[in-house]
Amino acid sequence: MPRSAALCLESALGAALRFALIALIAFGAFAALLMAAGMDPLKAYLDTILYVFGNGYGFSELLVRMIPLLLTAVAAALPSRMGLINVGGEGQLYMGAWLATAGALALSDQPAFILLPVLTVLGFVGGGLWALIAGVLRALRLVNETISTLLLNYIAPMIVSFFIFGPWRDPQSSSYPQSPAFADAARLPNFLHTRINAGLIYGLVCLVLYWLLMTRTRWGLEMRAIGGNPEAARQLGQPVFRYILVVMFAAGGVAGLAGMVEVSAVQGRLVSELSPGYGFVGFLVAWLAGTSASGIVLMAFLFAFISSVGDILQITQGLPFAVINVLMAAILFIVLGRRPAGSLAR
Repeated sequence: MPRSAALCLESALGAALRFALIALIAFGAFAALLMAAGMDPLKAYLDTILYVFGNGYGFSELLVRMIPLLLTAVAAALPSRMGLINVGGEGQLYMGAWLATAGALALSDQPAFILLPVLTVLGFVGGGLWALIAGVLRALRLVNETISTLLLNYIAPMIVSFFIFGPWRDPQSSSYPQSPAFADAARLPNFLHTRINAGLIYGLVCLVLYWLLMTRTRWGLEMRAIGGNPEAARQLGQPVFRYILVVMFAAGGVAGLAGMVEVSAVQGRLVSELSPGYGFVGFLVAWLAGTSASGIVLMAFLFAFISSVGDILQITQGLPFAVINVLMAAILFIVLGRRPAGSLAR
């Protein structure tokens, strides 16, 4: 077997084992929470399995939940290969949605074959520029990107709220602030009469490009070299400053695509509660996956399934969805306690 094929097989097996272990821990911990609340965990899991895999609607909704997780996970995984920690997927998602909405409202008379590519570019640029703020601060050695991306998460929704409460507020929606509905030409198409949309293609394409970049290109090799020993990379003449800016912009752009998909395919307009925390969960997905492309797919599936558990339990057992948030937060704290593979020296 060629060495490259053996490495790919080893990576896939490692991702599968990691997925199985984390799934066991997650569902075991959740079963303990359910029993502490006086609920039956076996019935809860059976109800969820029947909902997700027993009918086409449940499974399609799981795939819809996976789309933003795939994109925000790639946004976290890409910088991590250089030792950068991008915790700003949530804010980047919001800014991608914001700029895409600006394009959808300004160009509402354009046909879909013009408008959809424009919105895609605007979503990417919106998220990319937001991440670039943290990238510049990091490249200049002023502020650690972990802190700046985290804090920027809280500014982006405020910008969105300003516009939907102000200049973009739909006059026909007096009780709930939101932008006007997008024109049909600005809506990403759905598949097979479900809510599964073209955003799934965006997520898979970004995932494949990420895998190719990291395993088949000189840039991926240089990124890993910088992440492993940044000072040595500087001494060897690697453009570390430029790499930080480009990688942070690209990562933010991918998260911005998640925002564009949400407003164009799911919501059909810009709303204040655009994301239930996709950026944070995407970060968790990437780190639990070990930044492996195959692992990201498996972990995104796992967390989309966990989210489905929360929805079903609200209906069948009256359990608040907050229990799911507690579980994800606990896993996130465990992940944050891990040291990244490399770190850029300040």
